[in-house]
Amino acid sequence: MHSIIVTIHILICAGLIGFILVQHGKGAEAGAAFGGGASSTVFGSRGSGSFLTQVTSILAAAFFITSLTLAYFAMPTQQPSSVTEMLQTAPVTDMPPVELATPTTASDLPTIPAQ
Repeated sequence: MHSIIVTIHILICAGLIGFILVQHGKGAEAGAAFGGGASSTVFGSRGSGSFLTQVTSILAAAFFITSLTLAYFAMPTQQPSSVTEMLQTAPVTDMPPVELATPTTASDLPTIPAQ
């Protein structure tokens, strides 16, 4: 899943760069005001500005969405902050329970002969 989102993110980046470079700057509109022949363009008399602007804004929104998604996947998982939390969340194993030794009294201890 992560590699698919990275691939989509890279394609969106390339498309965003391409559409930004194709757009005309503010100075290009001044020549069109004096009969630059904008009415015979492929995109109509208004030119390609609105189409390229819309595609750029859609690609920018998709770029932000994929960026946030990748940031979410990059977050580390929640680590326990203490030993007791670690023991509470430890996985249960199939080992049998360990029997503790019964407490001994002084009379149960072996005696050492005096020399």
